Amino acid sequence: MPVSSKIRERCRGLLAEGDVVQYVFPATSLMVSMMAAHRNFVVVVTDRHVTVLACSTFRRWRPVSVWAHLPRSTELGPVGLHPSLGPTVSFGGLVLEIDEEYVATVRAADLERSEDALPKDPF
Repeated sequence: MPVSSKIRERCRGLLAEGDVVQYVFPATSLMVSMMAAHRNFVVVVTDRHVTVLACSTFRRWRPVSVWAHLPRSTELGPVGLHPSLGPTVSFGGLVLEIDEEYVATVRAADLERSEDALPKDPF
């Protein structure tokens, strides 16, 4: 399910100037720097960066600060399947649980992370 334009605008306020948003998906932390922690995040993939935004404690869709700023070449997957939690991804010292509906988003973002990953346009 795509996120609303209102949520994208909230995220844009915390991004670097000139970043073009390509993908946005919510996630919940399971581990932060190898310590158990429960926190809500919004992951924003732009044309230049992967930015992890920390959300308000009580509002999953209210980003309040930048948690991590990673290069666009960062691989978000592969998506792991935890037996009791569901799909998880690990990058930048985080282990994040995502909803099943955003697995395709993570995979698409990984495919587009470099120009060599996509086949060349024959035309």
